[in-house]
Amino acid sequence: MDTLVLFTLNATWQIAALALLALGLALVFGLLRIMNMAHGEFVMLGAYAPVLTAQMGLPALAALPICLIMVGLTALVVERLVVRHLYARMFDSLLATWALSILMREGAELMFGRQFRNVALPVEGVTQIGDVGYPTYRLVVITLVALSFAALWVWYRRSATGLHLRAMVDNPALAQTSGINTARLSTMAFVAGCTFAGLAGLILAPTLGVSPGMGLDALIRSFFALIVGGLGTLEGLAIGALVIGGMQAGLSAAFSQTAGYLGVLILAILFLWRRPDGLYRRR
Repeated sequence: MDTLVLFTLNATWQIAALALLALGLALVFGLLRIMNMAHGEFVMLGAYAPVLTAQMGLPALAALPICLIMVGLTALVVERLVVRHLYARMFDSLLATWALSILMREGAELMFGRQFRNVALPVEGVTQIGDVGYPTYRLVVITLVALSFAALWVWYRRSATGLHLRAMVDNPALAQTSGINTARLSTMAFVAGCTFAGLAGLILAPTLGVSPGMGLDALIRSFFALIVGGLGTLEGLAIGALVIGGMQAGLSAAFSQTAGYLGVLILAILFLWRRPDGLYRRR
């Protein structure tokens, strides 16, 4: 029984962490059709916020505004100089953001070095669930992700901005002729997607080894979740994170971490081949 509880908690953690990582890419790729290959580097940039905060001798809580400012300004500059010229040009955006990811990774190496950095847990301790002790911080993150997704779904479905976003995704030309400022909306969506990626890095940094190369794993896993779940909806992202995170947790527990990654890779290839729209199609 304890083994089942522990497995359930670990699987839930994997799903929540993956959903958090993939949210920013879902906004940019699903709504704007921009294949942001630098998504992982924005995650990495957010993960370095607490490292930078510690180096500057500031309180730990200062990592949040530093993350928001650092990631948000970087995303705004990237959108203005590069991305806004590449909307609806997926292959060109892939090449441009791939080059950007290399520049950001090399810049992080110059600033922080190649070594791994550890970030202290904001919430320490263990919570007892039955006879199983589980890290309290992971439980806090799981709860935060669930509440954030619920709030974001309500905002996307009920707010005027969410309505304008859905209209822009369905028919950009018609949305623009209807008076919707699609250029400003696209900028907001791109900056918000990158900022979510940075916040994911900030939140997950205490559970990961922070390094300039950490973004690649975040990008690959996020992309797999979107491929399996479907693009353009929070429902598709949630389903994709559930399938990918659950499968990886199950295979890793039964066999090894390598088997988990291999199983996820095979599943993503099968979906690209047989069902490229994913499990949940946008209505």
